[in-house]
Amino acid sequence: MPTLLLVRHGRTTANTAGVLAGWTPGVRLDEHGEQQAAALAARLAPLPLAAVVTSPLERCRQTAEALGAVPGPDGQRPAAVVEDRLGEVRYGDWTGRELKALAKEPLWKTVQAHPSAAVFPGADGEGLAAMQHRAVAAVREHDARVAAEHGEDAVWVAVTHGDVIKALLADALGMHLDLFQRLAADPCSVSVVRYAPLRPFVLRTNDSGGDLAGFAPRRRGRRRPARTAPSSDAVVGGGAGA
Repeated sequence: MPTLLLVRHGRTTANTAGVLAGWTPGVRLDEHGEQQAAALAARLAPLPLAAVVTSPLERCRQTAEALGAVPGPDGQRPAAVVEDRLGEVRYGDWTGRELKALAKEPLWKTVQAHPSAAVFPGADGEGLAAMQHRAVAAVREHDARVAAEHGEDAVWVAVTHGDVIKALLADALGMHLDLFQRLAADPCSVSVVRYAPLRPFVLRTNDSGGDLAGFAPRRRGRRRPARTAPSSDAVVGGGAGA
């Protein structure tokens, strides 16, 4: 049961301009976003990372590169693997437009209140449900690969986008996609999920400053506490924590 760290890219020029970037090429981290990525790399330094998977968009690749620049406890970080299915929602004709203008569109209310029915206009517009389907398939495939290659205690990172992370968390929490707007994924935040055989466990959401060292794999030869529940079982009463 590997530990997946879902990382949103750092802040971009489009974020501060209030523009829906989508798949617009050349959208990069701004100075603050670069600082966020560097700070996150330092937070991840205590963790050995078995894999880093990233959206193909430049802002995510920049963030993944920053994470790879700080060695972990086992030395050099693995090269980032690009995964198209973790790319941003294809917003179609909404791409590149200001959010304040989009808020006046009839579709905006659907995106807010009934996102499972929202399909963005234009030849390359995508539905939010379709995005969730491809993103969930991607992370589960990579999680299974990491488990097979590096063991059940492995930790890996997926660098992606805000709506993608919210959709992944909604799936992991067993929430209908229509509730995913209740979740948040700030720039360079970390959300933590483990996919057990019976259910996913959501261990952290939208964390922008907490200590992540507790997610490091246990040392070889170290036994689990006797009262720890089997990996697919929830701990009745809440347990003692990590």
